[in-house]
Amino acid sequence: MFPIRLQKRACTDAGKIERFLGQARTGFLGLASDNVPYVVPLNFVWKDNAIYFHGASEGRKIEMIAENPAACFTVSEEYGTIADPTPAHVDTAYMSAIIYGTIEKVVDWEEATAAMQVMLDKYVPGYFDRPLARTHLERYVSSMGSKTSVFKLVSSSISAKESEVNPAKMYFEGRKSHEDRP
Repeated sequence: MFPIRLQKRACTDAGKIERFLGQARTGFLGLASDNVPYVVPLNFVWKDNAIYFHGASEGRKIEMIAENPAACFTVSEEYGTIADPTPAHVDTAYMSAIIYGTIEKVVDWEEATAAMQVMLDKYVPGYFDRPLARTHLERYVSSMGSKTSVFKLVSSSISAKESEVNPAKMYFEGRKSHEDRP
């Protein structure tokens, strides 16, 4: 959708992007309505070219999605600081992805249950003895009295950037710039 300005940081390896989105733990959903932006951190799963997340069936996020379902989802992970004796060359090792698309409420119970099962497998692998029952999703009500809904952001474009870890240059406490000069 929007080109990456610093092309040397662009990651175009689809497999690497898939793996990154599969393991990253937190993403940030960006919404806008009435010229007011709103960004909220979420647990999520990447499945079938979509970001799946869940939440209360009511509230600010739901109202904004209803008004404007166009959204972006940003995921970023920092892997440490890259040291360099030249201050302007000190950098961060990271990977990030921005997914643009449209949010839909998942109304098919089988799809919603499958997405939530992937989420459970991601965040608490092996914790439950059996798969998530569809009836759990159908009946669950939060402590605030709200039903839970599952949503998906169907991807229309993905851009990813990275600055790879360079083990020989990673900063650690006690590392001094004079030790890195040739």
